[in-house]
Amino acid sequence: MRERAHATSFLERGGFGLLALVALFIVAFDVLPAARLLLAALAPGGAFDPDKALSALASRSALRAAQATLETALLSSLLALPLGTAMALLLGITDMRGRRIASFLFVLSVMISPQVIALAFLHLAGPASPILNALGLAPEAGTANPMLGRGGIVVVLGLHHAPLVYVVMSAGLKRIPLAVVEAARMDGARPLRIVTDHLLPLLRPHLMGAALLAFVAGIGNFGIPALLGAPVNYLTLPVLIYRRLSSFGTGILGDVAALGLLVAAIAVVCVAASQWLTRRGEVHLEEDAPLQPFWHLGRGSILAEGFAAFVIGATLVLPMLSLLAAALVPSYGMPLTVATVTLDHFVEVLARQDVTMRAFVNSLLYAGGAAGLLAFLTIPLAYGLVRFMGPARIPAMALLEIPYVLPGIVLAIACILLFLKPLPLIGVSLYATPWIIVFAYLARFLSVAMKPVLAGMMQVDMAQEEAAALDGARLMRRLADIVLPSLLPAAAAGGLMAFLLAFSELTVSALLWSAGTETIGVVLYNLEEAGLASQASAVAVVIVAVVTLAMLALDALGRHLPAGTLPWHCEADAMVRAEGKPHRTCVGIEKVAEGLKPIPALEA
Repeated sequence: MRERAHATSFLERGGFGLLALVALFIVAFDVLPAARLLLAALAPGGAFDPDKALSALASRSALRAAQATLETALLSSLLALPLGTAMALLLGITDMRGRRIASFLFVLSVMISPQVIALAFLHLAGPASPILNALGLAPEAGTANPMLGRGGIVVVLGLHHAPLVYVVMSAGLKRIPLAVVEAARMDGARPLRIVTDHLLPLLRPHLMGAALLAFVAGIGNFGIPALLGAPVNYLTLPVLIYRRLSSFGTGILGDVAALGLLVAAIAVVCVAASQWLTRRGEVHLEEDAPLQPFWHLGRGSILAEGFAAFVIGATLVLPMLSLLAAALVPSYGMPLTVATVTLDHFVEVLARQDVTMRAFVNSLLYAGGAAGLLAFLTIPLAYGLVRFMGPARIPAMALLEIPYVLPGIVLAIACILLFLKPLPLIGVSLYATPWIIVFAYLARFLSVAMKPVLAGMMQVDMAQEEAAALDGARLMRRLADIVLPSLLPAAAAGGLMAFLLAFSELTVSALLWSAGTETIGVVLYNLEEAGLASQASAVAVVIVAVVTLAMLALDALGRHLPAGTLPWHCEADAMVRAEGKPHRTCVGIEKVAEGLKPIPALEA
């Protein structure tokens, strides 16, 4: 009753405005795009005619693309699941050295955009590989690159999405009470037996949820199949949609909307099943007793560290070395030696090439502007969700997360349909302008920016607001004087996360860019398509540098952020027991895992 009375008091002081803000975001980012997509697919030309959508879905090319999409997603998830689970167990329950660094590097690999990863693996193998040529291991000239086609897509998708599995499985480990391990130890169980007989059964829902998330990440991925499959005409649904729109323009929006709905339906069903599975098997922690590393490796630490180094090398180090080598040679295919090293390609893309320099500026402006707006808007939005919506907060947040859950290609189609004609009343069209890209970024990454702010808002003490309200402080004054100072670090972190994902994304902007509004992800893809591999590699290296700097900035902010903001953030004395004894833990990773939808989340 008391909370209800306070809520009523707050509403009388301006809370309705925040509820209207939440409703505006849901309508603008979810309801209108979804309605427009459904209308274009099921009622092309304004008349209800689902036969056209069924015809588009039943075409030979669509069926082949659907088969390619499902098989690459399934096989890659079977690779990502054991790798991510092994890393979660290794970094979560053992005393291996360098666990925080290993976690940071592993998560960094999934934050790098898929087209960059695909380009790196493409240049790592094949007869033109600078690294293989330098080592004398390159295949004979004319040999097909083994990364092209289904096998390469499966391997790269599996390695790229293994960190997603790691985040989900780490979340599951942190929900297991320490008492489970202590009881098993009292019965004389060894560490391996504890893992197989106690931890893995408790982690079964998270295993199934992680597998589904990796699967749906593969369903919506565009960058990797576009670079590794399109050259050999092995097309997945997102690549088929892109090709059709690129070839035929807006005249076939009804057909591609139907294909987009198919991809969206698969993604939504898998994500919903994943969330249901993980919550159904959720283990509630006893207070102040989270699972701690209990496996003392001893001499086995060398093997554990070697395995972690191998996985990080395969997912991050080798691909990045491949990009750097391709960018440093005068011509792609030459061996990398001291005599052949050159910086000409970096100078070309950063100082001479107008389109590349414009794309870097555009990406900084679009991604930075969207991230800044999100950081500013998430504070009142989180306040409205937490203070005024009560149980309705959960469905409201689920609706706001839909644009992030959906594959980016589907969101791009919805934006085209929504803004192709001038906006009512004002008569202004956003199509073929930078604003349509910014709108798509706002919709897609709102839930990413919201996560740390919501976590921080849940920790803001309501007593100070109650006192201020009794003194006559209105809503804006309370937000400015009490809530804003507490949530600024979290809002900055959320904005940085949104910038990190938006800066080099390709899936959304591939369909939304026009002459003069190219983003750096689009330019990277076009350079590779034009055969300028060394210049594309130089662009990719710069992208990786920007992403790494953003990750380091987030890591530096970690100590000021709510628990659960950064999935790799482990630090000594992060939590203190009631008796005052410090212990070491990765705090709150499960909250991040709940917000990391299969990226597409990270599929920028």
